[in-house]
Amino acid sequence: MLFSQCLLALLAGGVLQALSVYARVRKEGRVCIVVPEGRGRDDSSSIISAFAQCNRDASVVFLNDTYHVERVISTHGLRNVTVDIKGTLLWGTNTTYWINNSLPLGYLNMSVAWDFGGDNIFWTGHGYGTFDGNGQIWYDLANGASNMPGRPINLVIRNSTNFTMQGMRFVQSQFWTMAVHTAENLLLEGITIHSVSNSSAPTQNTDGIDTFYTNNITLRNWDVTCGDDAVAPKANSSNLLVQDSHFHDTIGVAIGSIGQYPGVYEFIENVTAERIICDGCVHAGYVKTWTGVEKGVPPNGGGGGIGFLRNIVFRDYNIANITDGVAQISQCTSYNGQTGYCDTSTFQISNVTWTNFSGTVANNLLASLQCSGAAPCTDIVIEGVDGLVFNSTSTEPEVECSHVTVGPGSVACNGNVTTAA
Repeated sequence: MLFSQCLLALLAGGVLQALSVYARVRKEGRVCIVVPEGRGRDDSSSIISAFAQCNRDASVVFLNDTYHVERVISTHGLRNVTVDIKGTLLWGTNTTYWINNSLPLGYLNMSVAWDFGGDNIFWTGHGYGTFDGNGQIWYDLANGASNMPGRPINLVIRNSTNFTMQGMRFVQSQFWTMAVHTAENLLLEGITIHSVSNSSAPTQNTDGIDTFYTNNITLRNWDVTCGDDAVAPKANSSNLLVQDSHFHDTIGVAIGSIGQYPGVYEFIENVTAERIICDGCVHAGYVKTWTGVEKGVPPNGGGGGIGFLRNIVFRDYNIANITDGVAQISQCTSYNGQTGYCDTSTFQISNVTWTNFSGTVANNLLASLQCSGAAPCTDIVIEGVDGLVFNSTSTEPEVECSHVTVGPGSVACNGNVTTAA
């Protein structure tokens, strides 16, 4: 009898547990409402269940409450789904779990916490729906180490088409806030990102968004404070538009880095960033490739990639206290900060324009354009910069060039000049 009673109790416990998971999703027709467990208990099973039940012609709703996410989430194959987030998704702080279980991004040996994908998705946060990555524990753990293995990207939008996200807040992201991988026709607007360290550890690798294998993406009305790249299109990104956004204390809009995998052909083309306010940014817009010599392995090493980067425009910027050059090109990225081999990359950069800038620069550096001697940059233009005020006693702002052919109308190189023929 004792054994039978124990067996029944175990079976009942399993049934109750299953019912408990199911009960935290209240299904009303084509709407799945995720009901938080409360008391700090994990809601990830309920989130997964809601998307499984409402994965076609339906809505998944998060109430104005706090949801605890203690495990990885993968929700794919969705079609005609609305994601309605009125509350806060708070990620767990068990770093050992995340390091060992984060899902692979499929590029640069990076990993992610939530892998999301579908067609005809409308995702709204109403301006207050929030992802809280509990990032401080990650900033302290990494303590400036670049690309710490297993440190998860908050959200990747993958294998998606016709996707709209509006009005979401992302605070204290664990690593990059978002990545987009293999996706087309996306509008992400009204997005706020705020990742700031409260200790001496920096917020390194807290990019706003990075893209891979994407086409036709619009980012509009973003407000980003993150201490790293605000926006960073990477391998095989085309037709990216960034508009009407405000970046605070970021490195700026970064095109790349790219060329990290030896012998692999990649490209970035047709990127425009316009009507941008940049406060305390390192650069307004910059371009970076790896050297032509492979050193180490991704994510912190690599090089020797081939391909092209072209048709990039940064325009109509209002800047305040830019710290290291409004415009920058560097083909000198290498393994863990190693120097040298800066003239070895054959990755071709062309048709890059910075135009119509006003505001203040913290020093006298307008631009640093370091292109590779193995493949000089062509048609590089910096114009419309008379509205800039430089914090320097020098009468002429510095434009440093190496292996650059400037296009018609560009300001002239005037420092450290090695201009391509």
